Amino acid sequence: MRNSEEAEGFHGEASNTSMISGASSPYQPTTEPVHSRNVLGGIRCDFEYLKSHFGILKAVEVALALIAFICIETIMLCLPCGGVYFFEFVSCSAFVVTSVLLLVFSLSLHTKVPHVNWSLTDLVNTAASTFFFFLASVVLAALNHKSGAEIAAVVFGFLVTCVYAVNTFLAVKRWRMGDGRSVAVQTSEYMRARTASRGEMEARSDLA
Repeated sequence: MRNSEEAEGFHGEASNTSMISGASSPYQPTTEPVHSRNVLGGIRCDFEYLKSHFGILKAVEVALALIAFICIETIMLCLPCGGVYFFEFVSCSAFVVTSVLLLVFSLSLHTKVPHVNWSLTDLVNTAASTFFFFLASVVLAALNHKSGAEIAAVVFGFLVTCVYAVNTFLAVKRWRMGDGRSVAVQTSEYMRARTASRGEMEARSDLA
């Protein structure tokens, strides 16, 4: 009887010890669900931006700049060729930069780099594209040889200039609104901090 009681006591202590060691062990099995990793790193297509005025204007600018670049590339003979080369450079540069910005905004990549003022970046790009496309179109119109490709390039150059001008106007309005809001936020934060510091000084004077 004694041996059986001792055996039972031993088994009970062993089970209690195993439970305690299991509870305190850092290698516990978890029942939490394992979430699959997002391969794209949270990148998503922002359809609201694509449906907005800025998204539509960006898409139109990319399309017109590409058509203008294709038109100027079909020119085989030119003399002088300065206007053709300048228009080619402007249309290619505007197409590449605007396409990159459209990709950044439509995939919400700008939210991952908050230190860059994207509104100002968009404003600078649209303003520069407006100026250089207008200048390149005027130069090409003055130096063209009345060929179909050159006339088509000039027409699309002026069309994309108008679209860039509208985008510049809207970008200026958005930048001014955003700048005013940031100034208002900074002013409110400054007043809040000043009020808090004044309250602390009054509390210290009361304690003294």
